[in-house]
Amino acid sequence: MSNTEKSDKLRLDKYLWSIRLFKTRSMAATACDSGKVKFDGTQAKAAKQVHVGDEYDVRTEGRLWRIKVTGLLHNRMAYSEAIKYYSDITPAEELERLQLQRQASSFHTGKRLSKVGRPTKKERRDLDEFME
Repeated sequence: MSNTEKSDKLRLDKYLWSIRLFKTRSMAATACDSGKVKFDGTQAKAAKQVHVGDEYDVRTEGRLWRIKVTGLLHNRMAYSEAIKYYSDITPAEELERLQLQRQASSFHTGKRLSKVGRPTKKERRDLDEFME
């Protein structure tokens, strides 16, 4: 008996957890309750029944997903298997924005630029040794 034959009923929070968009089922339920999951532009509750062909807008920590349900997955499984149960139909503009955001964040590593500003402790020690 496959996962899709078990039952035609599947809660939205369980589905989002099983396809690995959220780390825990409670995080998926919280996202639904706080309006981060939308169905047809309106907030979707965690207990909503999922059907094949439904489209959802899901905001996770990293990005905005637009997914289409291609199969019902009742249990969490490996990522390589889980991706077969939905198709990512995120608009190209969102993917480009995400790519630009990643590129911009790579410039600000938090480290001091080389040869700019005050010397580091190691550089000061090297200078002191050189001066002696």
